[in-house]
Amino acid sequence: MIHVVARASIRPEMLDEYLKIVRALLPTVRAEAGCIRYEPALDYAEDGSRAPYVTMLESWESKAHLDAHLASAHMKDFIAKVSPMRLGKSELRILTSAES
Repeated sequence: MIHVVARASIRPEMLDEYLKIVRALLPTVRAEAGCIRYEPALDYAEDGSRAPYVTMLESWESKAHLDAHLASAHMKDFIAKVSPMRLGKSELRILTSAES
């Protein structure tokens, strides 16, 4: 299994629209072969404010499953829709378990 942490900085005025698009995509991605976890998260703030960052927490059965996900038509469509909403490039980290 591999884990992915993908963090995007979003234009503050576009955050709600970005989240709407992400939430609409969740069922499609979660139905993909090899998807174990696909969850959007926002930075936590004690005062309830929202920073303009969205972090996707993902787990996949294998790197091949992640590669298929990234190459899918729905992800290409997603990237085209949200790219103008981002401030720069997203940060992507791919991790493996340190337990074994």
